[in-house]
Amino acid sequence: MPVTLVTVSLTELSRDELTRTLDELRGAYDELRGRALALDLTRGKPSAEQLDLAEELLGLPGAGTHTAADGTDTRNYGGLRGLAELREIFGPLLDVPAGQLVAFGNSSLELMHECMVHAALFGVPGSTRPWAPGSGAAVLCPVPGYDRHFALCEKLGIEMIPVPMNGEGPDLAEVERLAAEDARVKGIWCVPKYSNPTGTVYSAQTVRGLAAMRTAAPDFRIFWDNAYAVHHLTETRHEVADVLAAADEAGNPDRPFVFGSTSKITLAGSGVAFFGASKSNVDWLTGHLGKRTIGPDKVNQLRHALFLGSADGVHAHMDRHRALLRPKFDLVQRKLEEGLSGTGAATWTVPEGGYFVSLDVLDGCASRVVALAAEAGIALTPAGAPFPYGKDPNDRVIRLAPSYPPPAELSDAVDGLVLCIKLAGVEHLLRG
Repeated sequence: MPVTLVTVSLTELSRDELTRTLDELRGAYDELRGRALALDLTRGKPSAEQLDLAEELLGLPGAGTHTAADGTDTRNYGGLRGLAELREIFGPLLDVPAGQLVAFGNSSLELMHECMVHAALFGVPGSTRPWAPGSGAAVLCPVPGYDRHFALCEKLGIEMIPVPMNGEGPDLAEVERLAAEDARVKGIWCVPKYSNPTGTVYSAQTVRGLAAMRTAAPDFRIFWDNAYAVHHLTETRHEVADVLAAADEAGNPDRPFVFGSTSKITLAGSGVAFFGASKSNVDWLTGHLGKRTIGPDKVNQLRHALFLGSADGVHAHMDRHRALLRPKFDLVQRKLEEGLSGTGAATWTVPEGGYFVSLDVLDGCASRVVALAAEAGIALTPAGAPFPYGKDPNDRVIRLAPSYPPPAELSDAVDGLVLCIKLAGVEHLLRG
């Protein structure tokens, strides 16, 4: 049975057939290791071709072109909330009124870190005490989710409580139960559109439920990381209900903290990040920011405003990103389908936006797949990364990031991954 023809369900093979298949897979794997590959599917970085789309930024704003729309000299100190013209471009894209939006440094993760650190040190509006280590503060973490969210909580000693994801977002009934029963639960992490890594788009019911649910903690916060607000992989621009408006209507205006950035829109290392919230939350954060900085890089913000021009300009730019990204995601889908369909060895998501594919292998096999791939020169995100403390209770989920490698390298990487999945699956079944 050639490796390429291992298309029947592995669970239907007899033990003798599994043993013969294992021998053939090991032979193919030895050949794979002999190729001395150096391939990487770990992080969702834009490719060089994507970065080239924003090359014009490097010539902006240009000598003598440093004045903002309101007459501000962007070369100077001040302007803690960022340029109004850039906030007006991104306000509609993030569903945040421009007056409630802060434009800051190059990373939304930086702003999330700011919020979590200040919450730990001082609390947030409505807190009776800080969320400090030892206070018992906990945050709900939809899983699989974003490892950097989890790393931040772990650093600050904030307990993480996993809640499962479904096709509409986090399991709302479970979130409502945990938030209502336990005053230690101070918030929830959310990637509402094209979630990392599943690609889930939150339903309107989920958004309204999160905004309106009863919480035992008066200072409960929704950390609304809208990282992929305009990162569509199809011509359909999926929309998510306005969480700020929903919270305001429910009488919880301070509940959402909204985050976004241009990191995967323009230059990943030289972008602009955004924070949107109620007036009291914005005043809270800028009050803290004002103690450590006199203002963000407004020259960078001006060049972004000039380059992008409008919300429509952002969408047009992202269409060019989609033209580069979609073929890579299609390639991954095709390779997984050709190599794994019918084997029962794995299932995977088919995202319509964002930067990731979430791959589920047989329970107990993810760590083995990652180790086999690493030995063959294919770097994958560590098994368990999409879970708090790096512990996937089923050792099942692997996050794939197709954006960065050139197509030929991506093809080789997925072919090698498919082989590793089959090999790990057969080993697992024989052990059972």
